[in-house]
Amino acid sequence: MAVALLPAITYSQDYTYSRATYYGSPDCLGTPTGACGYGQYGRTVNDANVAGVSRLYKNGSGCGGCYQVRCKAPKLCTDDGVNVVVTDYGEGDKTDFILSTRAYARMARPYMALELFAYGVVDIEFRRIPCRYPYNLLVKVHENSKFGVYLAITFLYQAGQSEILAVQVWQEDCKEWRDMRRAFGAVWDLPNPPKGDITLRFQARGSAGITWVLAGDVIPSDWKVGVAYDSGVQLV
Repeated sequence: MAVALLPAITYSQDYTYSRATYYGSPDCLGTPTGACGYGQYGRTVNDANVAGVSRLYKNGSGCGGCYQVRCKAPKLCTDDGVNVVVTDYGEGDKTDFILSTRAYARMARPYMALELFAYGVVDIEFRRIPCRYPYNLLVKVHENSKFGVYLAITFLYQAGQSEILAVQVWQEDCKEWRDMRRAFGAVWDLPNPPKGDITLRFQARGSAGITWVLAGDVIPSDWKVGVAYDSGVQLV
């Protein structure tokens, strides 16, 4: 993806004016190699209405955020546009969003998608909206993890308008919290993880401000790489 200077931000009520383009994929879905580190989740979450972003990426804390994006070509575009989930980083031609093919097409009026694709880049307005899922927040053991030696995790189905700013693991033998490192995107890691069930707490910024959320014994002692575990909590 080409790197370009970004336009100045202007506002219309709670919308921000910008530009959007799209990336091609054989199946119109997202990519499993997105910068957020979501893997297959990043391909299909939200019915594959996903996007890469530039300034909204926020060094990874913007991963999982939801936005309403609507294009400014009245004859081609619907009034509501499309709601997307951030799963990747990308910069285009003065754009804030690089949409999946499916998401880009869903901004168009019926039978107008091909004409919209012909634009390549379109003027848009966008706003942050709450993510809503019928699931609790899940903690997935990332594929880079090695049992007993190295633990990497990412959070899936992050609801509300929240951003996860920090993650800690409870070290029972030392009776203290250990900081996890943001490895990249939405992936947090820790060498030599504690034995036994693993309790996490994470600092989230959302509608209630900045708070710490506890997820007790969320990762079992016999955790498996690639498995997502129910945290029992959800963000707002």
